[in-house]
Amino acid sequence: MDKNSADKIFAGSVPELYDTYMVPLIFEPYALDIAARLATRRPGRVLEIAAGTGVVTRSIVAALPYDVAIVATDISQPMLDRAAAIGTDRPIEWRQADAMKLPFRDGLFDAVVCQFGVMFFPDKGNAFAEARRVLAPGGAMLFNVWDRIEDNEFAASITESLAQLFADNPPTFLARLPHGYHDREAIARDLELGGFTRPPTIETLAMRSHAASANIPAMAYCQGTPLRIEIEAFGADALARATRACTDSIAERFGSGEVDGKIQAHVVVVEA
Repeated sequence: MDKNSADKIFAGSVPELYDTYMVPLIFEPYALDIAARLATRRPGRVLEIAAGTGVVTRSIVAALPYDVAIVATDISQPMLDRAAAIGTDRPIEWRQADAMKLPFRDGLFDAVVCQFGVMFFPDKGNAFAEARRVLAPGGAMLFNVWDRIEDNEFAASITESLAQLFADNPPTFLARLPHGYHDREAIARDLELGGFTRPPTIETLAMRSHAASANIPAMAYCQGTPLRIEIEAFGADALARATRACTDSIAERFGSGEVDGKIQAHVVVVEA
């Protein structure tokens, strides 16, 4: 994905919907986890890749001392604009950057962090090589990726509902990309291709996802992610129909009031 494509995908209301619905639904718990892991390493300079609307950035700022330099990047300028508008408790550097070609000199950072972005990199070995290049000796890359869609209940329910609604050509975005890079051996191989010689530690971490109503996860996934593009291809009213159908299916499975579902991810730490 190049910068122009990313800007089109995350244009309009998507950054706000993503931040309003997706972030508290599934991203905040893992942001706190990765920030806590990072804090134990006591880095002096941190690079964040695929920062999105800044949920990890804000967690890192809260977890690290004031004098730690933080650079938060994303390929999508609209997502960075949303992140910068929300802001952080102290100044950091926001910068548009492609993970496949990072605009930083070799060995500049003590840690590279990426939350739920690796799955979208078109050439993961190359992206890991870039992360390895900008890491100082002894530095580390910390990232997480979603586990199988079957272990992430709201995402699975959304996918099943859309498969019924659009049976002739079901949207497969969630299974194909966010939940399509969960094989531990593949992750380890790609890290080795990227020049990491030490074996990674990979921990599978299950959490719970909470929402006040079934409509929230339906809105989050259908309207606040690139899944929206696949849905809108079915016609002018497709997004509204899909959101209603997913709301109904989540309510049927998890209840009509507050809903609670399992989420699960792999957390990876690899040292340079």
